[in-house]
Amino acid sequence: MKLEVVSRSGRSIATLDVNPDSTVAELKKKFHGLKKTYYPARQRFALPVKAGETRGQVLSDDKRLSDYGLTEGGKLEFKDLGPQIGYSTVFFWEYFGPLVLYPLFFFLPQYMYPHIKAPAGAPQHALVQKLACAYWCFHYAKRIVETFTVHKFGHATMPIFNLFKNCGYYWGYAAYVSYFVNHPLYTAPNETVSVACLAVAVLAQLGNFWSHIILSGLRKPGEKEYKIPKGGLFNFVTCANYTFEIWGWLLYSVAVQSIPAYLFAATGAAQMTQWAIAKHNRLRKLFDGKDGRPKYPRRWIIFPPFL
Repeated sequence: MKLEVVSRSGRSIATLDVNPDSTVAELKKKFHGLKKTYYPARQRFALPVKAGETRGQVLSDDKRLSDYGLTEGGKLEFKDLGPQIGYSTVFFWEYFGPLVLYPLFFFLPQYMYPHIKAPAGAPQHALVQKLACAYWCFHYAKRIVETFTVHKFGHATMPIFNLFKNCGYYWGYAAYVSYFVNHPLYTAPNETVSVACLAVAVLAQLGNFWSHIILSGLRKPGEKEYKIPKGGLFNFVTCANYTFEIWGWLLYSVAVQSIPAYLFAATGAAQMTQWAIAKHNRLRKLFDGKDGRPKYPRRWIIFPPFL
């Protein structure tokens, strides 16, 4: 059958001769054969907008064209998603930067603070600065390991702009926090409190790691359906991984008593809260207890007892 590919404005782009039993992924390969610029990861196809809708149904790669009721002479709307880059590549670079930048201020103060000298007789680093540097490096090393061994990405790629945006966020905050925490004139807070906070923060990071393992085990290879997370803190909180992450950085901030650290924790918590609310609402909508579907259990969203 022949399908017409049009832009969202209705302009004709191409006509494809395809088998009704072809998958959307095969359709994308065929379109790429005609339009070399648009490799499959850059393409998104949707059904034309119907009355009462704001956007057409987006086609999934693993579905067949016949599953969408497409027939001879049907139309598909095409959207160029722009240049794409792999999720794991973006994650690696956004985490590698902080892993390298933070220790520079710790190990090379003579170059990072060339005109500032520590008070005579004072140790080069207080215990909290040493432990904070170790915690920071542990966290980002863990994230890189998770990227390649634990995480399963729902999408293979993302817009390449995200690489620069994400790296700007993580690298910028790494330099900002490290500059003040490792400053030669830094005044260390109560050592007992700092050590206790960082010790509990490490436990929070281990909880975050375990939560990621639970999430990774929810889907078998090739599966895309959502499942209700169970086990550990997920029995009480929808986004347990975010809960552990937030607590880890809050405790780090209390340990080092630095305003940039609190800002970093607050910014991350705000973003994770938005993601958590969206995921919580999506899971409640999917698992509504109707037509044989399980009902999503009553849980906190991210930060009990407040949210």
